[in-house]
Amino acid sequence: MAVLTGLAPDPRQPGYRLVEVDRGRFASLPAADLDLLPLSVGREIPERVLERLRELADLEAAWRAALRMQRLRGHARVDLQRRLLRKQHPPAAVEGALERLAARGLLDDREFAFHYAGTHAARGRGAPRLVRDLLAQGVERRLAERVVQEALTAEGLDGDGVARAVAERRARQLAGLPPEARRRRLLAFLARRGFSGGKVRELVRELCG
Repeated sequence: MAVLTGLAPDPRQPGYRLVEVDRGRFASLPAADLDLLPLSVGREIPERVLERLRELADLEAAWRAALRMQRLRGHARVDLQRRLLRKQHPPAAVEGALERLAARGLLDDREFAFHYAGTHAARGRGAPRLVRDLLAQGVERRLAERVVQEALTAEGLDGDGVARAVAERRARQLAGLPPEARRRRLLAFLARRGFSGGKVRELVRELCG
């Protein structure tokens, strides 16, 4: 049986305690969770209690990893879940970490999608490309489509205006090419950014002759 050999406040994290098992560091865990367990320094830890400590440690590790990821760059819930699972965090711990993030307002697919769409629309991506990007990151389709339109409106952008601005900028960069190569390169460039269809082909003919 494992023996609890240390249980002291974590000086680096208020509200946490450093748990030591068999004279080795086990984990830093929330005091509120530890207070619910029958723990006594110097005594053996019952198996069911040890299992609960392991669950708490797994949850804490997943929570800290998720928090680091969100602070570096926002993620949609499904995308963050995939990333945590790839890092070998247990599924139950991942779900608990995601719930904790959501409860604290740190994980919201609508907010993430709105920020992503607004930022990338301003960089010249069209609505279809923005929706595809959000779907790839796990945002539900109806939410992605709705939020992209809201973000474009909030940024004062419309599809035709964005396409023209992007096309004009790229056409100037391709000015040294023969007309046919210029048209082909410009069409491909616009397609990668989510602009296609008859209006776009007309715009390319207008800019490239």
